[in-house]
Amino acid sequence: MTPPTSRRGGDGRLTAALDPLDQGPQDACGVFGVWAPGEEVSKLCYFGLYALQHRGQESAGIAVSNGRQILVYKDMGLVSQVFDDSTLESLKGHLAIGHARYSTTGASTWQNAQPTFRPTDDGSIALGHNGNLINTHELQEMVAALPGLPGELELNRTLETASTSDTALVTALLAHHPDTSLEQRALEVLPLLRGAYSFVWMNESTLYAARDPQGIRPLVLGRLDRGWVVASEDAALATIGASVVREVEPGELLVIDENGLRSHRFAEPAPKGCVFEYVYLARPDATIAGRSVHQARVEMGRQLAREFPVDADLVMPVPESGTPAAAGYAEESGIPFGQGFVKNAYVGRTFIQPSQTLRQLGIRLKLNALDHMVRGKRLVVVDDSIVRGNTQRAQIRMLREAGAAEIHVRISSPPVKWPCFYGIDFATRAELIANGLDVAEIAASVGADSLGYISLEGMTEATGQKTDALCLACFTGSYPVELPDESLLGKHLLEASLTSPHAARELPVLNNP
Repeated sequence: MTPPTSRRGGDGRLTAALDPLDQGPQDACGVFGVWAPGEEVSKLCYFGLYALQHRGQESAGIAVSNGRQILVYKDMGLVSQVFDDSTLESLKGHLAIGHARYSTTGASTWQNAQPTFRPTDDGSIALGHNGNLINTHELQEMVAALPGLPGELELNRTLETASTSDTALVTALLAHHPDTSLEQRALEVLPLLRGAYSFVWMNESTLYAARDPQGIRPLVLGRLDRGWVVASEDAALATIGASVVREVEPGELLVIDENGLRSHRFAEPAPKGCVFEYVYLARPDATIAGRSVHQARVEMGRQLAREFPVDADLVMPVPESGTPAAAGYAEESGIPFGQGFVKNAYVGRTFIQPSQTLRQLGIRLKLNALDHMVRGKRLVVVDDSIVRGNTQRAQIRMLREAGAAEIHVRISSPPVKWPCFYGIDFATRAELIANGLDVAEIAASVGADSLGYISLEGMTEATGQKTDALCLACFTGSYPVELPDESLLGKHLLEASLTSPHAARELPVLNNP
């Protein structure tokens, strides 16, 4: 087959710095897939990704098939920065997948943007992944043992395009199916993967979706009048007017083509859904395992008020993640609710790093205090989590400067003491403030008059799920999928593969000029 042309802007590397206050848990990724003959699938995919933008802001991409070939278009930046009308008009077909990325394995580079792309003996495939695999070293060895795909080695020598993500390894394993169908190959490969994955992928004619046996990351199936949709969250289905059918089951593979929908069970389900989806990751209007995320967060706030009451004049959220819990705290406590911060809605991810001078001046890109709301008042400040403590320290300093009399911080999750290896980019364990300090010491470190974390039991009860059906590893250190040796873990584990003759290679794709 003839590969698509490769074009990219600049040198293809992300040189952005995050907002200086943005030191909390970083998002997972968002995946979307649609099979809908007669519809403008690229635009459906675009709006689906737009609804999932909160899950990843580093890069975005869409792959489309017209039944004869797959075209992939991806670049660094937000969905609205990567795509425009003319680009979407050029992506014609009946089948599309899309991805919004926050990197958890592999650097944040153009080469690691998704969907990934690979040739096969009978066409090609493109794949998007939400989650993080923990046996990447094993998968890398499996890929190294595969025979070369037609024309791929010479093409990579010429264009020197390499990916260092776990997603690229899975794509390579799926692409190698010379004596069987892609559907059958998926049933062979999926049981080899360990960790968290919600996949959407496609060949020229068929849409596929799969979820790991623990169901750590969400994935939902929807219906259009003339097709099917899969997405990380049901909010993306509502955005494009699709109805929710059900969640993709843990350990399930879905196959959608002209013959309809087929379901395969490749592993027995052992549900361990990520509790942080309820706390922070998912949109408030999402529903996960039958529980409204917004209702769960409001209940977390109510529980915080019961567990950590305080005399105060105003309950205020850290927008936007703390807003539902703050509303719940105010409702339960009877203390008035109000906005003490104003948020710049247009910051997103800044591509301009402030100079050292500007950093010293305390440049505030995201939040500013509303002086007239906080001056002279005893505040309850509600947020979803404390990771390193840098964010809260800056916020409290801001409120003090605005004249707050007292600041009582309430957190709608327990202390984060362990890193996540399943798709959330927390700090390393050594950087987690709760790993070295007790609650009183953390309060002193960030400058709060008092600090209260919701109990583990209070948080899990608010989700409406059974405790043994949730992944609580970042709070307890008990990981539902056994981890390999520490030397085989880490975001940049595969970066060394760039210099290896057996590196997992990815073909070039059409990119934003």
